[in-house]
Amino acid sequence: MTTNARPRDWIARLEMRSITKAFPGVIANSDVHLSVQPGEIHALLGENGAGKSTLVKMIYGIMAPDSGTMLWEGQEYRAPNPRAARKQGIGMVFQHFSLFEAMDVVENIALGLDSAISRSALDREIRAVMDKYGLRLDPRRIIATLSVGERQRIEIVRALLLNPCLLIMDEPTSVLTPQEVEDLFVTLRRLASEGCSILYISHKLHEIVELCDRATILRGGKVVATCDPRKETPRSMGEMMIGSDFADPARGVANTQGAVRLSMRDLSLPKPDDFGVALQSISFDVHAGEIFGIAGVAGNGQNELLDALSGESLADRNDAIRIDKDPMGRLGPTKRRALGLCAVPEERNGHAAIGNFTLADNAFLSARTRMGLDPNGIIDRSGAEAYAQAVIKRFSVKALGPRALAGSLSGGNLQKFIMGREILQNPSVLVICQPTWGVDAGSAAAIHQAIIDLANAGSAVIVISQDLDELLRLCDRLSVINGGKLSASRVVNEVSVEELGLLMGGHHDQTIASGGTHAPRA
Repeated sequence: MTTNARPRDWIARLEMRSITKAFPGVIANSDVHLSVQPGEIHALLGENGAGKSTLVKMIYGIMAPDSGTMLWEGQEYRAPNPRAARKQGIGMVFQHFSLFEAMDVVENIALGLDSAISRSALDREIRAVMDKYGLRLDPRRIIATLSVGERQRIEIVRALLLNPCLLIMDEPTSVLTPQEVEDLFVTLRRLASEGCSILYISHKLHEIVELCDRATILRGGKVVATCDPRKETPRSMGEMMIGSDFADPARGVANTQGAVRLSMRDLSLPKPDDFGVALQSISFDVHAGEIFGIAGVAGNGQNELLDALSGESLADRNDAIRIDKDPMGRLGPTKRRALGLCAVPEERNGHAAIGNFTLADNAFLSARTRMGLDPNGIIDRSGAEAYAQAVIKRFSVKALGPRALAGSLSGGNLQKFIMGREILQNPSVLVICQPTWGVDAGSAAAIHQAIIDLANAGSAVIVISQDLDELLRLCDRLSVINGGKLSASRVVNEVSVEELGLLMGGHHDQTIASGGTHAPRA
């Protein structure tokens, strides 16, 4: 592996010249030029499907360019596989994870290393890295028991164990509290000061302004701009990404508080497994026209709460959960959907969508009850395709039609499809976990607007997210979930990011005052 010592300043750590990569029906990258200097934190920006993932996969040896040249410290470079890239000194934290669910954390990290190390020694190294970076995780946990956020932490630890010269990070902060983000930024700046180059992909454009030295912006597979983020704004960079003016979501005005549409009373559920989180006496109401936010760091009961709301886990009492006064705590997902409750789980691959099913088939699985796609028990395939096509059109999903496999979509486009599939069912209650995870700024704004429009039409919306900026921008009231307990709610304009971040991090002495008043839209 190359050392982190800084080479001559005029030689780039990595340079890409005229890189082109095409797949059937699409050109992912076209004549791309990119250079990353030693000690530079370089942002790679673009909408979903702009070509970012393809570009970094070529750097990391997962695929090869069709044409063009890559240089590593002035010498021609081409990695035939990720092992060769790691040997060169390149580490990567993926947005989508390559983990074996039946194995524990230590075993999965060991599989990503290229040299043998005893389990006890690796356990110590993992704990040391986690302590240094503030990434809480039990190395003995089985992957199948972990949330999406906890799985992402494994990828971060695995990459940092390699002491890379070039670290590629794809959406690394989506599961961190504001305090943890700042801690990570301190570490990244320290790595950069020691000569490590960082190629940073994020849809959180305010992070780019705060952290990065330079930004390369892709649109439609081509480089459309290179800029200094410190001289830009999130809006200006967002407009460069989409090639047009950036439209902020427009919040409507709720003149009066609506009736309670969803009510949870004193819900407690045991751990679903040895590593799950027990829910403890959770109570809240959500009103018609209201967007209620639940903040929390991954692994604090968010998935268990969503399962309890969606019907995947049943309450011990039918009246523990009500929708429009109808008790449903003992009803399964299909009956809850018939009553008007739709849900979007955190994990889009495998839980919210099946990768080797078509978009039409995935639409049918969720929408068959509310959209009448199985009259008399017979699948209406043409109706499912028409509904999937409507979702694709309404939410600008980049896909080759309703018969495209869900697994062929980029992560952000699949997220847009899943969100659209639920929103267009016009539910009276919509529960969403991580609504814009991995989605670009323009698409996130469109999703937020669709959520606001749904609430303005009288639906009650529950948004579970680790993105405080998203919650504060979108929601009327907020609570924090930590260790399976839900804090008292607070109107968004009466609580600070710092206070929420402390609660998310488990600092229970920093309390949110009780308050259940609906905040009107403004």
